Amino acid sequence: MRLRGWVPVLGWCAATLASIGLATVALQPVLRTATPDLASAPLSEPPVSVTTPQPSPSSSPSPSSSPSPSPTRASPRPTTARPSPPTVVDGWTVTTDADGQTTYTRTFRVGGGTAVVRMTPGRVQLVTATPNPGYTVDTVQNEPGNLAIQFTEPNHYFVIHAVWQGKPVARVSEVGG
Repeated sequence: MRLRGWVPVLGWCAATLASIGLATVALQPVLRTATPDLASAPLSEPPVSVTTPQPSPSSSPSPSSSPSPSPTRASPRPTTARPSPPTVVDGWTVTTDADGQTTYTRTFRVGGGTAVVRMTPGRVQLVTATPNPGYTVDTVQNEPGNLAIQFTEPNHYFVIHAVWQGKPVARVSEVGG
């Protein structure tokens, strides 16, 4: 009987099954948040909420710093709001547009690739996800404020889990390797 020829193949099959089982158990917290038919379900828009933006400090120069202003310069400023300059808070680049909408953007560089995530209150969006050579990328978004990005190669995963919880929250996990 030629059982010796099958031993390496059977060993490889056992190792592959064990790694799939381990990866499945390790990824259960992320996978549990996904809906089973996410690919066929259309994404719905979040309900519109009205928020009052907080005023930002004025960046106009003080009147004493300029030479005597002419009557044309003394006219009142237009009433439209101007975007605020970007700031960085907890690793997120924070900007406010002319409508007063605050946007948080962050780039995540992990061993499996690079992802850029944008958040606004109650909504998480993937801007780009570029896998490194040998990796693939998948995303799961079961609701507008919850996004998981997974970079995968055989037996090795990087998961970026971004959630809006009154502020932007992101966790990066590595499984295997």
